[in-house]
Amino acid sequence: MMYFEVKFPVRYYETDQMAVVHHSNYIRYFEIARNAMMADAGLPIEKLESEDSVMTPIVSVECRFRYPARMGDILTATAAIEKVPMAKLVIRQSVVNQDGNVCAEGSVTLGFINSRTFRPVACPEKIQRLIESRMGDR
Repeated sequence: MMYFEVKFPVRYYETDQMAVVHHSNYIRYFEIARNAMMADAGLPIEKLESEDSVMTPIVSVECRFRYPARMGDILTATAAIEKVPMAKLVIRQSVVNQDGNVCAEGSVTLGFINSRTFRPVACPEKIQRLIESRMGDR
């Protein structure tokens, strides 16, 4: 499994009147972990787009809300890839607070398209090799 986690504080603007993180922000937290995982592995999204002309649009998002994150919490967002993709990439994700409470968990499915034609393409070999090389992480 390729795995990554990133920590950050809840920011005031992410909360509602009750000082609870608004549900829409969990999708952003998932993205923070996904993008940081790829950058940490040496393949930031912008490099993939500029050098390989491949974009990774979100095909679907699943998010289950478990426990409210609040102003003052330090969150850990995780991203995990369990299998090498062919046509789509499924990433398991979670957000956990400093006390170990799972605030949200779910998955994001990414597709691959050519950035010039916007037509679907197979997962680039560069990504397949990267994920294969990191399958022992964690």
